[in-house]
Amino acid sequence: QVDPKDYTFAGLKDETVGRLPGKVAGQQFIIQDCENCNIYILDHSAAVTIDDCVNCRIFLGPIKGSVFFRDCKDCKCIVACQQFRSRDCRKLEVFLCCATQPIIESSTGMKFGCFQYYYPELALQFKDAGLSIFNNTWSNIHDFTPVSGENNWGLLPENAAVQDYVPLPSSEELKAVRISTDATRSIIPITRGRRQKSSDESCLAVFFAGDYTTANARKLIDEMTGKGFQLVQTKEVSMKAEDAHRVFQQCASEFIPLLEKGPVVALEFNGDGAVEGCQSTVNDVFSGTKVFVSESKASASQDVDNFYNFADMQMGM
Repeated sequence: QVDPKDYTFAGLKDETVGRLPGKVAGQQFIIQDCENCNIYILDHSAAVTIDDCVNCRIFLGPIKGSVFFRDCKDCKCIVACQQFRSRDCRKLEVFLCCATQPIIESSTGMKFGCFQYYYPELALQFKDAGLSIFNNTWSNIHDFTPVSGENNWGLLPENAAVQDYVPLPSSEELKAVRISTDATRSIIPITRGRRQKSSDESCLAVFFAGDYTTANARKLIDEMTGKGFQLVQTKEVSMKAEDAHRVFQQCASEFIPLLEKGPVVALEFNGDGAVEGCQSTVNDVFSGTKVFVSESKASASQDVDNFYNFADMQMGM
């Protein structure tokens, strides 16, 4: 029998509270009327509602459905979810991983950054919540109630450090979880999203489904960012033969047989020399693996557009 009290934090003030990995196990969770609290849900859940919270620091592990912030103000959050919504909120700063377009309504002073966090159980929690670490539209915010001449939301500074916003838990119980906020260990690849690109040269790389797809994609990200290129966006999505023709054009026939194994993982890198850098890295590091990489700087931006236009339609964006 599920006791709602085990899945609720309500009316707390100046406290540090949380739930350890395995303790929420896909249930719904409610947080309400909390003030100046540090709250850590270190597990996956079905859905989370956060109402009337003031000046709280909140970490929410992967949420299978939606997270809904209502009437909250001055809160700093780290959130991974399928859907993000806020209504009647003021000054929320959110490091976000969201599979669909985040929506704000009647909310002001909202700031967003890319989710970054690590603890050993987190990767499996993403899987249990049905979320892909590569589907993250954190910066593609839809403001339901825009006010002309005003901007209700913006992006956090690029160098914003997670632990300056949501500190590591201080309670003995929660300290046992081996958390790291080091960007290089983040379970979610850190993307530039909608920030200004540094170069007019981008490159698309696509990995096909197999036992090592995630590891390979991460390896290429590490290699490319290590060389100074920027990861703009990532996507995991299923493709059919006709999609392959649209995206891979004349090379489609060699990739179509690989699509039946499962979804592809696509990465967009940006920076002068990105295409050449990506091609040489793929040749050096993944010689035995079939990877689609843009052929030239001239075709690369079209590759990126073709792929992401297709992916956005698939995701119903």
